[in-house]
Amino acid sequence: MKRHRIVRVPASSANLGPGYDVLAAALSLSLELEVEETGQFFVHSEVPGVPGDGSNLCVRAFESLRPADGIAFQIRSEIPPAAGLGSSAAAIVAGLCAADHMYELDAPIFQMARDIEGHPDNVAAAVFGGFVICDGEEPVRLDPPPGLEGVLAIPPEPVPTPDARAAMADEVPLRAAVDNVASASLLMLGLARDDFSLIGRGLRDRLHQPRRRSLYPRSMELLEQAEELGAVGATISGAGPAVLFWCHWQQTGNLMEALRAAAKDCEVRRVQFAPGGADVREL
Repeated sequence: MKRHRIVRVPASSANLGPGYDVLAAALSLSLELEVEETGQFFVHSEVPGVPGDGSNLCVRAFESLRPADGIAFQIRSEIPPAAGLGSSAAAIVAGLCAADHMYELDAPIFQMARDIEGHPDNVAAAVFGGFVICDGEEPVRLDPPPGLEGVLAIPPEPVPTPDARAAMADEVPLRAAVDNVASASLLMLGLARDDFSLIGRGLRDRLHQPRRRSLYPRSMELLEQAEELGAVGATISGAGPAVLFWCHWQQTGNLMEALRAAAKDCEVRRVQFAPGGADVREL
């Protein structure tokens, strides 16, 4: 029997304000990869600009475990590329999970995905779902609090991840580092307690978002209007430019209306914080 699998992997938002390269959350947008043994190598993607050959990131990840000869790859995705929403992490995790499940390899998916991606936060959220804390070992996971939702505002100008990383300094002021430790602690406590007041206080960042302001000025403008627009707070998602507004589900409708009025240049989308990570189904 020819092997045939469908893998679904969630989008992710990394950093979550103060948790640079440490914190991330899975979001309800997803990438779907269908792989089938057909006897011919084939790649088709419905995502504009995604390669249809062996350079495709799903294929490259798959081939880190098993040759892709004779495999057909079909890729569908709700995750906007180059927006800071973990599209590359989702592709990597999808390719690895597909090969691992098809050939029963029991591979260390998270560790391999982290090595391919170069940092752990997005891939950890993609693999495990929920909120993740990455410390160099196995990530620690928390369930999303009941009632917590998000709204994305995605400005049209992409931000290349290498440019965002290049903007970071090797050393940071002690006061900024201390403030971020305090904020990250409040955020994790707020998530664990389902305390929206603590979550809002915990979203403040002094390390990476201010340093990258010139790369996404429109994103920072919107972030600074978060409470005025009706959100608990907001964070730049990963390298940007997407802005993730955090809110209680009862606020979501009004927040979306306010954002659509204030950010006519942006794509506005409602998202949930997804409890589940990568999922494989056999056909």
